[in-house]
Amino acid sequence: MSYILQVLPSLLDGAKVTLQVFFIVILLSIPLGMVIAFLMKVPFKPLQWLLTIYVWIMRGTPLLLQLIFFYYVLPSVGVTFDRMPAAILAFTMNYAAYFAEIFRGGIEAIPKGQYEAAKVLKLTHLQTIRHIIVPQVFKIVLPSVFNEVINLVKDSSLVYVLGVGDLLLASKTAANRDASLAPMFIAGIIYLLLIGLVTILSRHVEKKFNYYK
Repeated sequence: MSYILQVLPSLLDGAKVTLQVFFIVILLSIPLGMVIAFLMKVPFKPLQWLLTIYVWIMRGTPLLLQLIFFYYVLPSVGVTFDRMPAAILAFTMNYAAYFAEIFRGGIEAIPKGQYEAAKVLKLTHLQTIRHIIVPQVFKIVLPSVFNEVINLVKDSSLVYVLGVGDLLLASKTAANRDASLAPMFIAGIIYLLLIGLVTILSRHVEKKFNYYK
């Protein structure tokens, strides 16, 4: 127990960094993913092709490779990021692509009659999106969105490859220093607690959207 109390402060400091990455990426990637999803429905082929290629690349290549690309490869062409901005940019671009596909599926699930009803009510295109489409899309995609959010909690551990002092890096440092696996197990417990909190939140939010049934 004394050893746990000894290493816990450094692990909690790492957990703060993990949570920082998590919240920033969520705040950036979900709105960006929704915008991309709606733009993919715009009847302009070059834009559709460009966004389709972007989603294909982001979803088709490992997130680890994207982190390495943003931090280690881009400087070779004169584009330089610090560790944290590079990590957040890579995570945001990656998860925005996944959220875009999720929202696109939700948009396509809306019956065409909803759009016709909006025309009858003489709603503008933006009013239709805001008051009719978006609320229904959120209800449809919530389970998939929260699945990705849970994945983000776990994937956030990849920032250690850029030397960002997150929870995983803190646990590995303590484990190597003390020749003990205990810090890794403690880090695993912290990840489980974070995922548990996200799971509880997801169920609460899904219940709030039950009125759309």
